[in-house]
Amino acid sequence: MNKIAWLTDIHFNFLNNSSINTFCNNIAAKTPDCVVITGDIGEADSIYAYLSIIENNFKCPIYFVLGNHDFYAGSIANVRASVKKLVQNSNRLYWMDIEGIVKLSNKACIIGHSGWADGRLGNPKSRIELNDYHTISEFMGLSLNERFMKLNQLGDEAATYVRQILPKALHHFEFILFITHVPPFKEACWHMGKISDDEWLPHFSCKAMGIALVEAMKNYPDKKMMVLCGHTHSSGETQILPNLFVKTGKAEYGLPELQEIIKFT
Repeated sequence: MNKIAWLTDIHFNFLNNSSINTFCNNIAAKTPDCVVITGDIGEADSIYAYLSIIENNFKCPIYFVLGNHDFYAGSIANVRASVKKLVQNSNRLYWMDIEGIVKLSNKACIIGHSGWADGRLGNPKSRIELNDYHTISEFMGLSLNERFMKLNQLGDEAATYVRQILPKALHHFEFILFITHVPPFKEACWHMGKISDDEWLPHFSCKAMGIALVEAMKNYPDKKMMVLCGHTHSSGETQILPNLFVKTGKAEYGLPELQEIIKFT
């Protein structure tokens, strides 16, 4: 039996180091076989330090993706390069965007990609202003059309990764645990018990990734996938296909929590 501790949107930049260590120690006391984190760990100037603290507090593997907040006050390119360097020198940290397929048991594996909201669900001309667009260098100064083009590009990047890696995983394993930050389906984009409306959906869902996941799972009806995501700070579950189930985690700034312990053989 595997025990996976799932965390999401922990936003450690709202805590001091003592509180972070206490939080991690409480999770470690539950003796998980591994920890998965579905993004929003800190911000660009702190993500490296927080991942190091997490590594020091656990004796088990930590599989993670990044969220949009992890790039605040920085650039996507620089944060990715920094995190890649960190995991290459770590024995326990695994950034799933570059890790590929990780075997959890003879029947199960974990794969993932950080993803990004791709602007394709809801109103394609939504003028919602997230902090992303003013604090992440790749978005700063873009027109509305250019912003959506950038969102499309980032979503397509995630979908391309899924199409490359998921069929290989499905060929070898019966159960796939897929971790990402942004909900890949409208039905998984929860906000206070309801699905986000058309003005917010473009910024909180990744249609391109969802399409790629559905394509693959339809080709393998005898295999099963569970998707874990966050980003919306509201919890919910949805069954997209008979073999494709999505859980969206909840969060509150300054109060990180364990989403759940997931057990499987």
